[in-house]
Amino acid sequence: MATLSACATDASLQAFKSSHRSVSWRRTDQQMGLRLGSRKALGSRKKLPARDDRPLGTVCSASSQAGMIMREVLSPEQRMKMEASSDTYFYSVPRICTHVDDSFLSQLTQLYRERIPAESTVLDLCSSWISHLPEEVEYRQVVGHGMNEMELMKNRRLSYFFVRNLNEEPQLDQFDDQTFDAVVCCVSVQYLQYPEKVFAEMYRVLKPGGVVIMSFSNRMFYQKAISAWRDGTGYSRVQLVKQYFSCISGFTEPEVVTEVGVAPDNSLLGKLKKFVSRSANDPFYAVISYRNFKAVYDEE
Repeated sequence: MATLSACATDASLQAFKSSHRSVSWRRTDQQMGLRLGSRKALGSRKKLPARDDRPLGTVCSASSQAGMIMREVLSPEQRMKMEASSDTYFYSVPRICTHVDDSFLSQLTQLYRERIPAESTVLDLCSSWISHLPEEVEYRQVVGHGMNEMELMKNRRLSYFFVRNLNEEPQLDQFDDQTFDAVVCCVSVQYLQYPEKVFAEMYRVLKPGGVVIMSFSNRMFYQKAISAWRDGTGYSRVQLVKQYFSCISGFTEPEVVTEVGVAPDNSLLGKLKKFVSRSANDPFYAVISYRNFKAVYDEE
């Protein structure tokens, strides 16, 4: 049972109620084609016009329509990568491995368990052979996006998937507005050269009250990470992702999570233990935001 925070407007309440009606879902032949990585099946769907097709750098007023890019976060230099070759070529070889340690992944799975309710429709951006969603939770649908078809075909959690280079095509225009309850992206935000456009698209496809969870650590393909990320620290990267959310009109104030499933301990000893733990393991960072408002789900 979902309830809304007191700051939600009547219009937001109506949209929230409409988007959470009971729907019967059935895997269609078209979706089966997508499960096999068929771009033809995906392209046969009617494409919607982009929410904001103005060039980056165009400044909007505070009263602009929600979902608009309010400002440009990155300069041209900050978008650059050390290796300028096509990402499509770089990711053409499947990598059936995990890029962060088990401590990181267990926290990520717990975070998904806490923030994404059962029966949600989930978009897993920059996915791979595994989505790290909790196995015991049933979702209505999990749609995967990635750069390698073989990796995505091995991901048993996906209802279907599509392959797209978001640095060349930063649109999700095969999806209708307000399609998903959650969008997740694990250890890949550092590779986005046009994050403003991608985050605007994430906002568009989210239902009111829907959540975006961007998780990352200090690991990366150094030659493929953007300059703004390569040259940063853990703190500066968190601030960068927060700016990605804040530049899109309508996202809630970004929330930063660095520990999951652990009671806060602000004592000197507790801070020391946290420092030692983060030094020994891949540090966990997640930046979370919601479309319009944060829904509160009552335990049944």
